[in-house]
Amino acid sequence: MSAPRRGRATWALATLLAFGSAAAQPLRSDVVHWWTSGSEAAAVRALAEAYQGAGGRWRDLAVTSAEQAREIARTRIAAGNPPLAAQFNLSSEFTELARQGRLQPLDDVAAQAHWAQVLPPALLDALRIDGHVYGAPLSIHMPVWLWSSTAALRRAGIAREPRSMDELFAALDRLQAAGLVPLAHGGQPWQDLHLFTAVLLNQGGRTLYLQALQQRSAAAWQGDAMRRVLLSFKRLRRYVDAASPGRDWNDSTALLISGRAGLQFMGDWAKGEFAQAGLQAGRDYGCTPGLAADAPYVVDGDVFVFPKGADPAAQRLLARVVTAPDTQLAFSARKGSVPVRMDLDLRSLDPCARLGAERLRDPGRLVANIEHLLPPARHRALERVISDYWNREQPVERVQQALVQALQDPDRRQP
Repeated sequence: MSAPRRGRATWALATLLAFGSAAAQPLRSDVVHWWTSGSEAAAVRALAEAYQGAGGRWRDLAVTSAEQAREIARTRIAAGNPPLAAQFNLSSEFTELARQGRLQPLDDVAAQAHWAQVLPPALLDALRIDGHVYGAPLSIHMPVWLWSSTAALRRAGIAREPRSMDELFAALDRLQAAGLVPLAHGGQPWQDLHLFTAVLLNQGGRTLYLQALQQRSAAAWQGDAMRRVLLSFKRLRRYVDAASPGRDWNDSTALLISGRAGLQFMGDWAKGEFAQAGLQAGRDYGCTPGLAADAPYVVDGDVFVFPKGADPAAQRLLARVVTAPDTQLAFSARKGSVPVRMDLDLRSLDPCARLGAERLRDPGRLVANIEHLLPPARHRALERVISDYWNREQPVERVQQALVQALQDPDRRQP
């Protein structure tokens, strides 16, 4: 997944492009997505250039919010003016669109390109809905890597990245004592939920994660283990800077790039920002997919969906191009993601991507992302409660009860 940023001005412009000219000429070559940071824009160019080189027409329709980009795609589909393709995550929302009969199946493309042999089984299973393949996979992301600034750690006298929650808090204390921003965090609801997810995985572990989010167990949410996770999450609040509220994720990453901050929990799309700045993994920054060697690994990712009503031949060409080996390598190098194909030479990838690819080959540590486990309403309710807890002083027991209620009755507002 890429980061779901908000941006009203860009959304308004995109809406005008989406609907204002539709009566004059259907925009059948539009590709709707939310990749707008510097590294993301560079990655999109790799896709567009490859597609145009194969004879396709690409009209870029970029929106800074994932939610708004998906809404534009859904509205245009319903209005009979679908885009050529639209970015979605591996989520219940993607599944719902396919089951409504709104998307072109890609069974022929998948068979011809041998997706069953070259894609990770977990990824192909997520793309296959009721026996048919929908969506062309673009990237595999893990949304809660721990990133570190080598310069900041050195200045604080920290020899290595943290490998446990205890080491994490010790490192944050030392960074704070050195006058640095210990934890670069953007105080937006989706980022608050990402940070909570990082603590849940690294402290609570795989079993608690699945009990709470896949099984939606009230006992798991109300138990002592979850209470300790929530308290650790809230404890992190003291290590963020005053400018944290509302900050975009890439601006937080910029604090690490400049050496003003030490650590950041963020998806591996952050790596693209380091690359854009000319920094090298292992030399200028560190990347840790989990604090412990056996930490769970969240499987997330981006796909292009192809609505019915657009040019099916152009859609199949785009699906073939974006999943081709050369395109995947070029896109992943700029985006910071792990390629979707398992038949590529990992030696061409940077150390972080190689580490991610290795973790993907261990099915025992893999878990689905929250968007795939929860329907949109419950996902939004969970995000709301977690962000509210991050920003307000509340008894942890009340928050536990609110989380149970949010997953049972997502439309009910918590006090």
